[in-house]
Amino acid sequence: MIEPTRNTELWKFLGSLREGELLSGTVAAIEPFGVFVDLDAGLPYPCFPGVGFLTLPELSWRRFDDASEVVQVGERVTCVFLQFDTYNGEARLSLRATRPDPFQAFAERVDVGHKLIGRVALRLPSALVVEIADGVEGCAHVSELPPDRPDPEADFTVGEEVVVLVAGVDRQRRTVKLPQG
Repeated sequence: MIEPTRNTELWKFLGSLREGELLSGTVAAIEPFGVFVDLDAGLPYPCFPGVGFLTLPELSWRRFDDASEVVQVGERVTCVFLQFDTYNGEARLSLRATRPDPFQAFAERVDVGHKLIGRVALRLPSALVVEIADGVEGCAHVSELPPDRPDPEADFTVGEEVVVLVAGVDRQRRTVKLPQG
């Protein structure tokens, strides 16, 4: 087997790719750490099932538990090329970059002080993560919860609807601050 770092043909191909370029291929394998893509224009990878690789955060703007919720082995995908990963000898890709960012659309229509109904997506020791729009979550910290419900672990369940107020929207960091409504 040829080591990827010694495969000059592979290196030449990967070096020819440009950031932002669209690449198509087939999902070759789904692993707990990411997704391998066999690129149409690429070469066979000497070690992995594909020359393209999607890290889990680059699969979708939305929360998911398993990559198979987003893509399936054998599925055709078109991704944005992010960079040539010289350590692993692969093309780092983004599927989510080919889709509109739901956070930006949310930030356009919601202002500080808006009251929203959301669903508890995650309970943390000091906060609740609340889905307030499709693909948009905010954080309500325990210190900002009303005194009659100070403990989110005991009083809130995943999936429960809660009323929250938008206390802040940071477009650059893609965060929403939510004290309890």
